[in-house]
Amino acid sequence: MNTGQHKPPLSCRMSQWYQLQQLDSKFLEQVDQLYDDNFPMEIRQYLGQWLETKDWDHAAINDSLAIVLFHELLVQLDDQYSRFSLENNFLLQHNIRKIKRNLQVNFQEDPTFMALTISKCLKEEKKILENALKAEQNHVGPVQNTVIQDKQKQLDQKVKNIKSNVQEIEQEIKSLEDLQDEFDFRSKTLQSREHEVNGLAQNEIKQEKVLLHNMMLKLDLKRKDVINKTASLLNETEKIEGILINEELVEWKRRQQIACIGGPPNTCLDQLQQWFTLLAESLQQVRQQLKKLEELEQKYSYDGDPITHNKQFLEERNNNLFCNLIKSSFVVERQPCMPTHPQRPMVLKTGVQFTVKLRLLVRLPELNYQLRVKASFDKDVAEKCAIKGFRKFNILGTNTKVMNMEESTNGSLAAEFRHLQLKEQKNAGSRTTEGPLIVTEELHSISFETQCCHQNLIIDLETTSLPLVVISNVSQLPSGWASILWYNMLVSETKTLAFFSNPPAAKWCHLSEVLSWQFSSITKRGLNAEQLSMLGEKLLGTNNCFNDSTIPWTRFCKENLNEKPFSFWLWIEGILELIKKHLLPLWNDGWIMGFVSKEKERALLKGRQPGTFLLRFSESSREGAITFTWVEISPSDESQFHSVEPYTKHQLSAVTFPDIIRNYKVMAAENIPENPLKYLYPEVPKDQAFGKYYSRPKDPSEPMDVDDSKTSGYIKTELISVSEVHPSRLQSTENLLPMSVEDFGELERHLSPSEIDTVMCSTYPN
Repeated sequence: MNTGQHKPPLSCRMSQWYQLQQLDSKFLEQVDQLYDDNFPMEIRQYLGQWLETKDWDHAAINDSLAIVLFHELLVQLDDQYSRFSLENNFLLQHNIRKIKRNLQVNFQEDPTFMALTISKCLKEEKKILENALKAEQNHVGPVQNTVIQDKQKQLDQKVKNIKSNVQEIEQEIKSLEDLQDEFDFRSKTLQSREHEVNGLAQNEIKQEKVLLHNMMLKLDLKRKDVINKTASLLNETEKIEGILINEELVEWKRRQQIACIGGPPNTCLDQLQQWFTLLAESLQQVRQQLKKLEELEQKYSYDGDPITHNKQFLEERNNNLFCNLIKSSFVVERQPCMPTHPQRPMVLKTGVQFTVKLRLLVRLPELNYQLRVKASFDKDVAEKCAIKGFRKFNILGTNTKVMNMEESTNGSLAAEFRHLQLKEQKNAGSRTTEGPLIVTEELHSISFETQCCHQNLIIDLETTSLPLVVISNVSQLPSGWASILWYNMLVSETKTLAFFSNPPAAKWCHLSEVLSWQFSSITKRGLNAEQLSMLGEKLLGTNNCFNDSTIPWTRFCKENLNEKPFSFWLWIEGILELIKKHLLPLWNDGWIMGFVSKEKERALLKGRQPGTFLLRFSESSREGAITFTWVEISPSDESQFHSVEPYTKHQLSAVTFPDIIRNYKVMAAENIPENPLKYLYPEVPKDQAFGKYYSRPKDPSEPMDVDDSKTSGYIKTELISVSEVHPSRLQSTENLLPMSVEDFGELERHLSPSEIDTVMCSTYPN
């Protein structure tokens, strides 16, 4: 019988959102990382089932469907608002209104981006569920590196041992107090009875004094034992605190940097919080124990009393460990980011709101609503004076926030700034064109300060964001993001805002990984070794692409690429945008080879069946473009290669790329137009690869439906891509015929019977 004491097993019959809420905290932390102000978790909570029934994948590549779903979502929020209204829940009504406004601001102009965001969240949720299910089946935690997992288990045990040792000392002190109370009672009893007329006999007094002396020795040993155990405990605490602050926290901050530039998502902050909090609670308890020892000392002391000799030292040491722990626990949980560009954190545009979240890893209930955090821009930044033309900014909006446990879904002690903006100071010291750094190479930072007053201790806390780039025009975003990538790829410890005064070169082994992250962070697929090899050759030259080869910053982002009027990074950025908006399903399913040189392309297609083609990105388009190349066999049995003019976002906005491939025609002289694309490299039939992406068929109609033209006033048309080439570049007429039933059916969709007859008679007269 199910008593309700255990979590239900994961089941596909439940909603995905319900299943997620049954998971352990280590998985819930991963869920929390998926949502932010751009698409808040409240929407997921309120509209859980509804969100899961919609085809967000299709909406992400279909403007019409995205617009419909966007408005449906707003209607759903209105319905939720009405329910809260009936419940007279003013706070939740306010939150719903605010969420709706933010959605309209963020997605009204680009509802497909909302669809893409929701699609990605749902897919990431599914991955988390799959990992949780594996963990449940195997009775192990999430898949991790075994060494790291063992290390964390050992550290977890050490922290728990500290807590356990503190409890043991607590019992020792109680035992000491009982012994001292007994000693005090016997001592006072002896003194009073010594002065009585009919008091104790001398031998009884002597025996009692011997007993008291022995008790005194035992009391001294007990005090020394407690003092020694407390000192040993603080020694062990100092070691563990050093590991937490100098290793675990440093590693988490590095993982945060990696996650910010597209790498694996950063987790384990909840685990760190648990360790920090347990250690802080232990130190608090030690502080109370030292006070108790001081009370015992005040009641009874003697020459050589270990409490008298050690109490100040132990107290100061305990306080220092506590203060250091609190100071180090103040972290930037989520780096500054514009909700409109969630995958480009640390690039802020003037006049556009951004968010940033702070957390105190020491989660003590008595600190709830006690810490007021103030945000400052470029506080104590030496570069403001050292670098000529260095811009200065003011923070607009509420720059103070009280840390509390209510705003975070996991109950952490946090403060989230949601409505900050930057405004450049326009004064006599404003930027000139003579500055050594361009706008997107100028790094800034936001500092956060607060003061913790706890048990007569006053602790000043301060933490700083990762370096930021501030832009004034959205066209600067790609270059600004390149700076963020380069900095966080190469710098892990010191925060040098003058980094780009002399930026170091990057090794190809590091840069290639970061480039792959740029694709995997917005799609389900990163770059494989062959694709990275082609990119490496573009940067380093043929036969020079090795893991230890270095690429200068200027080569990556500033110099023109192979005599093209744009840099390597801007070319990559254009392709990323093209994939995100027009090619996402094809890229995710691995049908786009993408990065392949023309030489490699010909080598791959040579010897393949006629009509074999592959898809690659254009190397000459700044805004991103895609083309296909196919192979034919000439009458002399040689391979001939044909590439179509690349398609940019302008063409792909009118016709989807799968439909272009399906309907593409080549026409030469009086030959019948035909689609030369038969097999996607290496030998996948075209329709098998792309069939599921084709536009959904409409009701068939006659090529010249008169009634339809009367109804709308126009004859229906369909956009198809046609290339006109010289007949000599096509296969011989013998190879063109006979025409398959499928090809003839396709031909009938675009030409009337009379047109087909005319072409056939003129080309093949009797």
